[in-house]
Amino acid sequence: MYKKILVPLDGSLRAEAILPYAEGLAACTGATLILLHIVDAPLALVSPYDVMPSLSMEDLQEQKKQAEAYLQTLQHKLQAKGMQVRAFAEYGAVVTTIIEVAAREDVGLIAMASHGRTGLSRVFYGSVADGVLHQVDRPLLLVRA
Repeated sequence: MYKKILVPLDGSLRAEAILPYAEGLAACTGATLILLHIVDAPLALVSPYDVMPSLSMEDLQEQKKQAEAYLQTLQHKLQAKGMQVRAFAEYGAVVTTIIEVAAREDVGLIAMASHGRTGLSRVFYGSVADGVLHQVDRPLLLVRA
């Protein structure tokens, strides 16, 4: 059925709500879980003509280092349960990077939690789940956190 399951995580307990479902599917199918954390550099508008990064390269590298440590902790916990797990921390736009990693790793399923934002918060913050849903070319399991 599924040989690889991509699990995008942002470090929040809400995002981790998908883990029991992904673990269950992986246990039933023998799939490898691929944990993904994306470091997204927000842009800050400096003038009407220029857009500059709001974080320095050192800040981004530190965020990636923290993401790798977070993923490594989860990876060890899941491996202790007998799961096959790989983990990646990547730079990029969240939705695009999820889709690119899913294609690159040839995953059979993307499993993620939706934060369930509605109204203005969804307009301002966007919806990663919605973006993935409308662009992905493979099965997607969404669990409302």
